[in-house]
Amino acid sequence: MTEKDYSKLIEIVGKDYFIKGEEDIESFLYDQVEKTFRPKADKRSVAVKPANTEELSEIMKYANQEKIPVVVRGGATGLCGGCTPTEESIIISMERFNHIVEIDEKNMVAVLEAGVTLMQFLEELDKYKGIGFPVHPGDEGAQMGGMAATNAGGARAVRHGVMRKHILGLEVVLPTGEILELGGKLVKNNAGYNLTQLILGSEGTLCIITKVILKIFPNDSYTASIVAPFEKFEDATNAVMEILKSGVSPLAVEYMDKFLWEGSSKALGMKWQAEKGEADLLIMLSEKTEQALIDDCRVINEICEKNHSYDTLYAEKKQEQLDLLHIRGEQYNFKKDWLYDSFDMAVPISHIAEFIHDLKRLAKEYNAGSSLLAHIADGNVHNDMWLVDGKAPEYAEELKNRMYEACFSYGGTITGEHGVGKIRRTDLEMMKDPREIEIYRGIKAVFDPNGILNPGSVIA
Repeated sequence: MTEKDYSKLIEIVGKDYFIKGEEDIESFLYDQVEKTFRPKADKRSVAVKPANTEELSEIMKYANQEKIPVVVRGGATGLCGGCTPTEESIIISMERFNHIVEIDEKNMVAVLEAGVTLMQFLEELDKYKGIGFPVHPGDEGAQMGGMAATNAGGARAVRHGVMRKHILGLEVVLPTGEILELGGKLVKNNAGYNLTQLILGSEGTLCIITKVILKIFPNDSYTASIVAPFEKFEDATNAVMEILKSGVSPLAVEYMDKFLWEGSSKALGMKWQAEKGEADLLIMLSEKTEQALIDDCRVINEICEKNHSYDTLYAEKKQEQLDLLHIRGEQYNFKKDWLYDSFDMAVPISHIAEFIHDLKRLAKEYNAGSSLLAHIADGNVHNDMWLVDGKAPEYAEELKNRMYEACFSYGGTITGEHGVGKIRRTDLEMMKDPREIEIYRGIKAVFDPNGILNPGSVIA
């Protein structure tokens, strides 16, 4: 970029919202991908902070005219390198798009600017009696535009699904600068192609989301968490399958390797109470009535006992439930210094036990350091490959490919919720038909004829 480009950007957003220089730009370059695995950022990039859709439109018109790459940055909570500029780019920070436009209780929808964080949104909903939003990807610093662009999921997808299930409409700016309003507050809208759904999960490669219209829901009043310990992982997964068939709809069902539960607890100055067994499930429940919650707990306990669990542990008090979530959330800090790469594969739920068995067998075959967390009731597995003497393992690529082969043999995917970004782009080609990739490129060309938006992400 030239001084002319810098002057134009300053003219649009103002000097205070233009950032340039290696030291100042550093905090705009990366998301939460492990340092050893993240893509290399081009530090010649600059960052701008537009205040509104009109300013953003002017930036995109200029960038498209001059063919300058543009990368959008939300809360930077992603795990696939999507917001890292790998060539000299304009980084669009969405932090000033932070207004909650409307909480419409009559239609049970919220209208939010893209830079509103999940925490900000949930705090606003707390002001209204009995309404909430269920999707929680694990980090409340995530921005709503980024959650839409990545089709964010999280542990609660068992009952509530992922972001695309809840979004009714979008305001977007195209790479050529035009502003589109797609969808709206309608429950039914069958007019034309559904561009909203096409954009959801496109990871900032087709357009820039500036506003989100999404459904809100009545809160459940009664909650509980259950820790169910099993000696054998197969018994734990059999129990989960029976629970899902029973009519009970858990909020989430989480599995972590035993040493992660124990180590995370110890790091927090707590003790993991499930001392017996090697396969512990955390089952989270919420219901509208106390009796419904009691009935759920009874059914789950009976199913766990039938599948040879040890005594189940119940957390009924709010603080007890928060402690369990805190332990689950601490697992990343507990293991982060060992990590080389973290995977995000998903398989049909019926194959989850076989797939996890394959992953553990492969780790043992390569004598690889590994840890595993699974949203076991929706088939999404997060398994880690550890560093060897602080470096990438020599077997890393071969082991990754064999894990993918196991995943594909069950009809699985390389990513259940994190996305492709820049770190899984070549992996995507392993599972997709070349014709499908060709169609992706065609769609990209229609939205972004000069290929300026988030180059290097999702597809080449």
